[in-house]
Amino acid sequence: MRFPDITPELRQKMPQLRGRLVADQSLAAFTWFRTGGPAQAFFTPADEEDLSYFLQNLPQEIPLTLIGAGSNMIIRDGGVPGVVMRLAGKAFTEITVEDGTHIRAGAAVPDVKVARAAADAGIAGLSFFRGIPGCIGGALRMNAGAHGGETTDVLIEARGLDRQGKPHVFSHADMGFSYRHSSVPADIIFTQALFQGRPGVPADILAEMDEITAAREAAQPIKEKTGGSTFKNPQGAKAWQLVDAAGCRGLVVGDAQVSQMHCNFLINRGNATASDIENLGEEVRRRVKDNSGIELEWEIKRIGIA
Repeated sequence: MRFPDITPELRQKMPQLRGRLVADQSLAAFTWFRTGGPAQAFFTPADEEDLSYFLQNLPQEIPLTLIGAGSNMIIRDGGVPGVVMRLAGKAFTEITVEDGTHIRAGAAVPDVKVARAAADAGIAGLSFFRGIPGCIGGALRMNAGAHGGETTDVLIEARGLDRQGKPHVFSHADMGFSYRHSSVPADIIFTQALFQGRPGVPADILAEMDEITAAREAAQPIKEKTGGSTFKNPQGAKAWQLVDAAGCRGLVVGDAQVSQMHCNFLINRGNATASDIENLGEEVRRRVKDNSGIELEWEIKRIGIA
C-alpha cells in the first residue's frame, strides 16, 4: 500500500526537529518475522528532548505507533498509517550501574544487555532478562518474564513521556503489573527504567545465564524467523500444551508454520506474509477452542492494515 507523504507537513510544524524522519519506510527489517508493510512516516528521535518536541508538535489526529526490537510483533502487510517511532541511538541505549546494585537502562536497550551488564557488575537477580528477546521498553509495557523471573520482580521505577511530550515517572506501584501486562496508559512512551538487583558473584551469575541460554536453545526455535511466544498462558494451563492437544504442532498456512520444536511459536519458513502468520495464529486459536473450550489470547502484538 502507498500512503500519502505527510513528512513535509510534519517538518514544517517542527523546524527544530533533530531526529530522522522519513516517508514510506519498509518495516519488515525491524521485525523478527521479517514481514509487513511500510510506515507512512518513520521517526527516530535524537534524544528525549527531541522526542518531547516531536510529541508536543505532532497533530493529535495523526496516529502514533511505537516499535522496539520487533521480536513480539506482527506488522500487517498493508503497513501502518501515521507515524511509526523507534527509539535508537546512545540516548536510549545507555546502561549505568548506580548505588552498587541498581541498573539504569534506556528503553531501547536489549533485555539481554541488561542481564550482561548486571553480571559484569556482580549484580544478581536480573539474569532472567537473558531469556527475553526484546528491549526494556517492551518489558515494561508487558511485564515481560522468563525462567522464573518477571520485570515486576526487579523494577524500581520507569520514566516516560505522554502523547503531549510531558515527562512522567512511574513507581513500581504506578505500573499496575499483572501477567504480561501493565496498566500504564497506552500513550506513554517509556524512555528508561531503574532496576534493583542484589550482590552476587559474576562467575555464578554468568553460569546462570549460560543455563538460560542452553535451555532456550534446546526448547525454542530461536534460530528461526519467529516472534517468540505467540499466546498467553491461560489461568492454570500452558498455551503450548493446548496447541499441541488440538493437533496444531507443525500446522502450516501459506509459508507460516507452528514450530515443531515448541508449538507456542509461529515461524516464517522463508516467504510467509504477515497475513499467513496471523491467519495461522487465528486457525490455532479456533482449533484450541473447539478442542478444549479455552480461547487463547494473543501475546504477540499485531498492528497495521491487513
